[in-house]
Amino acid sequence: MPNPNQVTQIDQITERVEQLLLRYEKLLRSNAQLGQQVSALTQERDSLKSRLSASRARVDALVKRLPESAEPLVNTPLDPAR
Repeated sequence: MPNPNQVTQIDQITERVEQLLLRYEKLLRSNAQLGQQVSALTQERDSLKSRLSASRARVDALVKRLPESAEPLVNTPLDPAR
């Protein structure tokens, strides 16, 4: 027959194992949620990259339509007296 001290130790170990199992289950749920977030963010990133590429193509097409003689705005002096 186990002594009372051994019973207390077994109870403590049992409680600790139950706590660890609860923590493990919580971590599994958190990991699943994080996986879903990663998937959603990956889809959003891919969509934004696609939109950026389309925007760049539109800008490039507009730049090609500019007349050759037009000076770039970057080199235009900003003189308020003009």
